[in-house]
Amino acid sequence: MLSSVWVALGLSVTCTSAFSLISPAWFQTPTFSFGILTYCSWPQGNSWNQSCVTFSSLEDIPDFAWKVSAVMLLGGWLLLAFNAIFLLSWAVAPKGLCPRRSSVPVPGVQAVAATAMIVGLLIFPIGLASPFVKEVCEASSMYYGGKCQLGWGYMTAILNAVLASLLPIISWPHTTKVQGRTIIFSSATERIIFVPEMNK
Repeated sequence: MLSSVWVALGLSVTCTSAFSLISPAWFQTPTFSFGILTYCSWPQGNSWNQSCVTFSSLEDIPDFAWKVSAVMLLGGWLLLAFNAIFLLSWAVAPKGLCPRRSSVPVPGVQAVAATAMIVGLLIFPIGLASPFVKEVCEASSMYYGGKCQLGWGYMTAILNAVLASLLPIISWPHTTKVQGRTIIFSSATERIIFVPEMNK
């Protein structure tokens, strides 16, 4: 039961991460917003008439730190997507095909994906010092947005990175020692396994 919940959470984090990566609302002003892959502009007071541009390659991204951040975030998302597809196939496969249902596979891949996403999110604000952002945000610098406000896209990306980093932690079985026996609490199978302790 808990492994199915873990798979569902992994899939939802992957989907919301993709949504936040394509969002142009990471930093915004009343007439302009930009994200890791897209920026949009619109006339004052008419945000329904937006004109948006997507960076089609790394060369189009205006700053080196922004490029590094995009690579880290997209790499982390690809690992999350791979892990989610693998977990989904693992969860729906017949028991005879996957005999080791007692542990959730590849929590390390999800941990690496979460780490890559967190590093990418920490590097992105260095790009606020680029001429592209300074032109829009006025007086922006590293880790300071100037007249640009933090948008919901960046906040969603942070939340997704935190959730992705917590998922591997809840997938590992927990152990404790009680009166000479090791008890393994396996959240994936909802069983308690007693292991006799060997004396040295």
